[in-house]
Amino acid sequence: MPRFSALLAAALIACSAPAALAQESIQQQMTAEEFAAAGLDKLSAAELESLNRWLLRQVQEESSAAADQAREEERRQARVDSAGRKDGGAFSAGREAFQTNIVGDFNGFGRGRLYTLANGQVWEQTDSSRLDGVRRTDPQVTVSPGALGSWYLRLEGFSTRAKVRRVN
Repeated sequence: MPRFSALLAAALIACSAPAALAQESIQQQMTAEEFAAAGLDKLSAAELESLNRWLLRQVQEESSAAADQAREEERRQARVDSAGRKDGGAFSAGREAFQTNIVGDFNGFGRGRLYTLANGQVWEQTDSSRLDGVRRTDPQVTVSPGALGSWYLRLEGFSTRAKVRRVN
């Protein structure tokens, strides 16, 4: 449950900046040149007020949708965590480190990269860890559990590890 609170707080903080920006009128958000170039200087005061209300409503809906999406992702992750991980058709609730190989070429760590393992699992890197200049084919790796349900991938022979999440 603490993970959910942290995720929700992060989503709300991320959404607060656009919401605060939308509190300002369109005239305050744009330069005079941008305002005129968009043709907004031709609108009446009532039309500008209507546009400002519409923009505020859009930002509020996007903020609400982002918070809903964050809550749904947390629920999905909780279901995956409670059901265990899928390994070779069987479910295992254990969170033990294991060694395997990455299939094919490894070209360093990088956020968003996918790593296909010899056991068929695919893991995505979720942090900004880097291992630049390291090139290997079918390297041995260790996947180990971390705190709060996290997982880490470490290439044999290197101490740098990348935070990953299982995508299948």
